[in-house]
Parts: sequence; C-alpha cells; structure tokens
Amino acid sequence: MRRSPPQTRETAMSTQSPLLVLESVSKRFGATLALNKVRFDLRAGEVHALMGENGAGKSTLMKILAGNIQRDAGRILIDGHEVEIRSPIDASANGIAIIHQELNTVRDMTVAENLSLGREPRTRFGMLDRRRMEQQAREKLARIHSTIDPRRPLGSLSLGMQQLVEIARAVGENARVLVLDEPTAALSRAEAQELYRIIGQMRSAGVGLIYISHRMEEVWQLADRVTVFRDGGYVGSGTLAEISPQDVVRMMVGRPVADLYRHDKRTPGATVLEVEGLAGEGVGPVDLSVRAGEVVCMAGLIGSGRTEVGRLLFGADPRTAGSVRIEGHPSRPSDPFEAITDGIGMVPENRKEQGLFLEHSVEDNIAISSLDRFITGGVVNRTERRDAVMEQMKRLKLRLNAISLPVKALSGGNQQKAALARWLLRDSRVLILDEPTRGVDIGAKREIYEEIDQLARAGKALLIMSSDLPEAIGISDRLLVMREGRIVSELVSEETSEEEVMLHATGTASRRGNTGVQP
Repeated sequence: MRRSPPQTRETAMSTQSPLLVLESVSKRFGATLALNKVRFDLRAGEVHALMGENGAGKSTLMKILAGNIQRDAGRILIDGHEVEIRSPIDASANGIAIIHQELNTVRDMTVAENLSLGREPRTRFGMLDRRRMEQQAREKLARIHSTIDPRRPLGSLSLGMQQLVEIARAVGENARVLVLDEPTAALSRAEAQELYRIIGQMRSAGVGLIYISHRMEEVWQLADRVTVFRDGGYVGSGTLAEISPQDVVRMMVGRPVADLYRHDKRTPGATVLEVEGLAGEGVGPVDLSVRAGEVVCMAGLIGSGRTEVGRLLFGADPRTAGSVRIEGHPSRPSDPFEAITDGIGMVPENRKEQGLFLEHSVEDNIAISSLDRFITGGVVNRTERRDAVMEQMKRLKLRLNAISLPVKALSGGNQQKAALARWLLRDSRVLILDEPTRGVDIGAKREIYEEIDQLARAGKALLIMSSDLPEAIGISDRLLVMREGRIVSELVSEETSEEEVMLHATGTASRRGNTGVQP
C-alpha cells in the first residue's frame, strides 16, 4: 500500500479538527489505577497507532471507547461534542467499531448471518428474510472489494477472511472510528497485505483508524502518528517525522534500548539434535543439527515448511522418512508424549489452540508435562508441585498471584511465558519454539530473548521458527532458510542480512560460494 508523501499528509491533517478526543480519562480497578488522566485524539482519514507494553492501559481505554466498561473521570468528544458511551450500542450509534484480536464472531453461523447479527432483515410477516440478508451481505463485502460467499459458514474461512468479515460489518454500519487490535498477529503475509489495502481504502474514505500493534515495522508502514502509553499513563505522541522507532521503544519501556537482540557470543558444544532426511506431508528431505548451547533459527516465507518441521520432530504429525537422534539416541515419536519422554519440548505457533489449556489454571498449564515428578504412590504432592511452578514463574517474571487464574486471563506475552515455563520445568534438552514472540509486546519480547540466551548458555539446544527476520538474525547463531519444504541455505547469523535471507527464501539468490545446504 503506497502512502501519500509524509509532509503533505502531515500539513493537511494538522489543520483538521479532531474527529475523536479522549481527554483526561481515568479508570481504577480496586487498588489498581489502570488509566491515569490519559489523552488521545484521532483525525478523519488518519491511522493513529497506540503502542505500549502489556498492562500499559491500551485495552482499558479501548474498552471504555467500546462501551464495555465505564470511565471514572474524563471526557469523550466526537466532532467537538461531548458524548456518553455506556454500552456497545452507544458506541455503534456514535460510529465506533472495534475489531478485537479475539474476533467477535459466531463461527457456526454463515457470513451473511454474522454481518446482520442483531440487525436481521424481516419479511412483513416477521420472518427472517434470508434473501435480503444475503444481498445486504454482498453489498457490505463489495464495499471492501471482497468476493467472500455470504452463504459460507464463517468457521470455514481463514482467520484473515474472518477478520475481513468483521471489517465489512463495521463499514456496512458506516463506522467513522475503527479500532484494530493486533490485526495481523495470526495472518499470513498475503492476508496482511489485503488488510493493508483495506486500511488504505478506509483512510481515503475519511475513516479514522486506531491501530494497536507490537510490530514496529508494520506501524511505520501504516501509521501517520504514534501515541505511547506506559503504566496507565500517557507518555508522548508524534508524527513519523517527529519520532523514531528507537524513541517509541524508549518511551514504552522507560529506558533506552540500544539493541533489542544483543547477546554475548556463544560457544556451542556437542551435537544434541541431529536430523537426516526428515520428511512428512509437503516437507523434506530435511537435514539439520543443533548443538548444546546453540540457537538455530528457521526462516522462510509463509508455507515454506518451518512449522511442519517442528511438528514432525515433536511427533504432532507423522513422518514418512528420516532419522532423528537426541544426544546420539534414536528418537521416533509417534505422538508428543513420546517426544517429551525423549527430551523434546515445543511451544507451537498457535499457543491458544495447541499450546495451552485456556480454561485451566496457570499452575496446571506449567505443571502438566512434569506431573510424573510430583507423584508418589499414585498421589500428587501438591505443595511440591506448586513450589516448582512458582520457581519457574519467578524466573520468567510472571506474577505469583496469577498462579490460580485461568491461563486465558493472562496477556498474550504472559501466556507465552507460561507455555515456555512448562518446558523449563520439564528441563527439556531440545526446545522447539515456533514464533515465540508473536503478539508479544516489546518488553516481554526482550525478556523472552534473554531467557533464550540463558537457556542456550545452560547447554540447551534451541530450534526456533520465526517470520520476523530481524529477530531470526538477531537471536540466533545460525540461520536455516526454508523454501518449498526444504532447507535451501545455511547462513551465519552475524554475517548475513535481511536482504540475503529474503533472496534465498524467494529463490532469487545468486550463487555465491557454498551457501546452499540442499540444492
């Protein structure tokens, strides 16, 4: 999506009256001051990014704007007039729509039924007018240039397409303010590009967009302005000409961050994981090795096979060929339980559906793979288990008073820490981390990177899949580039660049020396 020249947009927009103003808004939950006299404003035709670590107050402010909770103090103004938003109905009546990270849709209903939910057209006899409902759905989808069939069950669509349905509903209801909360956290590159196109279209139509994201590169591609919150307070704002990514990181964490990925040089030991000819559906043959004290990252485009390799090694998918050895011993798990027994731990890409038991407590989630340690005579020693879990929580800076909460109550970053804590408690020799910082704020990212480094220095072998190239290069010792289910290049991380990785990932790299591992 091409943006207008920054200076032209800034000059034009600086003379506009704000579409939305949140002024001195405060909110307290018991003893916790979640928002302390924060301010935020949005202009028509603007993408205004709201950034901050988990717990900074972003979600609380958006819940107030959506009418889900009530502010304790402050004012909300639309077009200069103060408004009261006491319910989602009030928010909708004032032209405000929010696309949550956890989509507010009904998967078992059709696209058309979701688009008309609560506003279903009726015949003169009071019956549901399905034909008119589907026609209205086509009209709403056409406004964002989408050809999704309104008769399809929503659950049959990809997450990206489901998100487009939510946006179509907001557009169809003539939303003037659209909030997008981590909208690309689980999207493919193609789906993200489609979302960027629609954002450009809505901006051109005069819609004001509040964009919440932890992805700095994405914000710098899309946003006109950035506002940063920290610890429930307003820290600062600026246009992209006035503020740098380094400024934003410093404001978010309250200290300068010279290099997010910095770590001292590591000296790997003996080979722990050795893979030869690994193959499964759509993947292989793959050869790789990871040594004790080494971090190896697998990079590549969506669909290159990175995730599939991890699932094959963990026994989540059946392998059709190949051998795997852990510290010289054969490992051929038929399921994850056997992989765990062999000393392999895995944090999957989709932590909510595959890596966590959302309704169970933080303690249960961390202890589940190590219960054998705490059982004597068929009885679980609950005190010993809780002490061991709390030790890992302290290590990963998880609040100890969250131990009995359902893990779904944690922020995305803390959920990821809980998923990682499971394998720290298990003391797995090989750790497979698939997109370990996806949807995680900058502060939690730094803590996860530090833990990865500490695990490597403790002699663990880490195999990491990441679509974030700066991350993949910055935290690893070696980089394995995948394309079409095979490793096509092995690169030394400190000697390579994002450009070189992409050349190999897309198959356009020139043949310079012996960089290819598998031709």
